[in-house]
Amino acid sequence: MKIFGRVRHRPSPTWRQATDQAFSLIDDGRYDDAGALLTRAADLEPWLSESWYNLALLHKFRHDWAQARIAGLRAVALLDRPVGAPDWWNLGIAATALQDWPLARRAWQAYGLRMPAGTGSRSGEESARLPLGSAAVRLSPEGEAEVVWGRRLDPARVEVLSIPLPSSGRRWGEVVLHDGVPHGERDTAGGGGSVYPVFDEIELWAPSPVPTWLVLLEADAPADRDALERLAAEAGYAAEDWSSSVRLLCRTCSESRMPTDDGSAARDPHDHGEPGHPGHLSHLSEHGSGHHWSPERECGIAAPVGLVRGLLDGWVADSPSTRAWRDLEEVC
Repeated sequence: MKIFGRVRHRPSPTWRQATDQAFSLIDDGRYDDAGALLTRAADLEPWLSESWYNLALLHKFRHDWAQARIAGLRAVALLDRPVGAPDWWNLGIAATALQDWPLARRAWQAYGLRMPAGTGSRSGEESARLPLGSAAVRLSPEGEAEVVWGRRLDPARVEVLSIPLPSSGRRWGEVVLHDGVPHGERDTAGGGGSVYPVFDEIELWAPSPVPTWLVLLEADAPADRDALERLAAEAGYAAEDWSSSVRLLCRTCSESRMPTDDGSAARDPHDHGEPGHPGHLSHLSEHGSGHHWSPERECGIAAPVGLVRGLLDGWVADSPSTRAWRDLEEVC
């Protein structure tokens, strides 16, 4: 096969050695050293799409989206196959990070996704959207990871619909850029329901102006707790009973297929992180079905400062004999 008048050939041993060494350095977090080797590999074999794909991948790891777009465009220009190559997916992530919507749309289509017809939006973003339903996303995957639920806006973005714990630094309603390969799954309804992928967050794409509050509730029954979550949702915001919706998983369980609503046992069977090696926090898709109910609940609320107290007071006013709140604190 000829590309730009040259016969395509297998990469040289020197190219392979430089590339292998570069990815070993990437595994160790030595991106600058890896970049020098991958640039050398691209100089050795500029006609190989793999040379530029590898550089684009490195720039994605570094969150250098302008360079990822440049290398990605060179990679797709040299592809042998027109549809389905991962080069297009990485280019779509870079284009989304840069809000280059025409390129993002082109990349998803070239990968093989059927895009909806454009809406004529001046920004072009709507024409690049591809709602893909619910998914889970792992915030801060390299740190104190937390798996939350969200809505996929397109192949590279998730809007967070859980209320993340304050340790994550993330808020309800934020949009995060995520990687393309799922890293685990969540199986609803105790293994007999739908299966949802868990994607790793790359970076925050759009912040949320809505603060996160921690409040201690006195709720005599689950129905009282449910009433607060319903009131918050009707106001356009959210409340989440962290006492029953968040559990700690070891890394192995977090990154495998996990039932999301396993809450009947006194001790979760997946709470087996080791001292000094904390596991991953994970939000359930629904409340667990535990038989024991403790009236005192730790609840997260996502709502503006001017609304949160009125929301809580209205919740109590509906059933003052079974509900109370105290110690409201803005935590993120």
